[in-house]
Amino acid sequence: MKRSLRVMLKSVAAGAIGLSIAGAAVAQAKFQLRWGHYLPDGPFLQLEKEFAANIEKRTNGQVKIDITFAEGLGKGTELLMLTARGGIDMTATAPGYNPDQLRYWRAFQTPLVFNNTKQVIEVLEKVVEEFPVYRGEMDKIGVVWLFQQPLGEYYLSGASPACTAIADLKGKKARSFGADIPKAFTAIGAVPVTVPPVGVYEAIKTGNLDYSFINPGNIQSLKLNEVAKNHCGPVMAISGHNITISKRTWARLPADIQKIFLEEGKATQQAYMNWVTDFETKAVANIRAQGGNVVPISAPELAKWRAAAPDFLADWEKATAAATGDAETPRKVAARWRELIGK
Repeated sequence: MKRSLRVMLKSVAAGAIGLSIAGAAVAQAKFQLRWGHYLPDGPFLQLEKEFAANIEKRTNGQVKIDITFAEGLGKGTELLMLTARGGIDMTATAPGYNPDQLRYWRAFQTPLVFNNTKQVIEVLEKVVEEFPVYRGEMDKIGVVWLFQQPLGEYYLSGASPACTAIADLKGKKARSFGADIPKAFTAIGAVPVTVPPVGVYEAIKTGNLDYSFINPGNIQSLKLNEVAKNHCGPVMAISGHNITISKRTWARLPADIQKIFLEEGKATQQAYMNWVTDFETKAVANIRAQGGNVVPISAPELAKWRAAAPDFLADWEKATAAATGDAETPRKVAARWRELIGK
């Protein structure tokens, strides 16, 4: 009898422990989100990894976000629409990769408009709050915008040091993406070649590119210094990528968890702004320490480039009006941009 009682108590205890473990597992797996990233993992993305970790911590493990880097869940040009359709839950992708879906957002990656990273994000924060069309554009395709990753200024990186004079770039194959950056290179006689970040190293190594076109943080993380010792710039500043979440996934999250996402998104964007300048400065120093040759492009040369290039903001205004059938909104947005950047 005593033995039967002991056996029964052990069985009850084991069952209780099993239920406890199962309950914990269910709580932890309640919202298991897949985040597809177009960039390879590296220190430049540390704050995004901390964003995911903070979400998990603040939700007591109810939300766990698994990030797959380097286009492991889809190509950079595919990730936004995969997220919109609910194929994955979240993504980080550049607006220039989806110019037809993000006509207003893609303007933040307009070349030769902004003077520096700080100015890009200041304009972005102002107009996103002032003009509902920005969030509306994300809503229309099926995602919720969480925050924007700022980028350092862009440099031309290649084996040849002949990248400080605009005339020397004629006929050279330069890495490009989006709708407008190719036009900036074509304007000075360079040949734009669309290459995703993960393909830049090999493209330079094989000669498919003469020059990369990316910021020092990614020059460092992509190890471009191994195949491109010369880095000329900065040429321009544009925005980085947007972090978005599928509306389908968002609708499954309770309101208190949605609030945490928005709070952490705002905090991460601010942390990025405090961090990016210092990180990019250190990245330039590291590139030099590894034998890289970082050379400035003079103001007169950049002025020549701007003079040769189209008026991208005016072109954006006209194209957006024609595509959307709404001339008033892009006119007001472009006017506000000019006011904010002093043009």
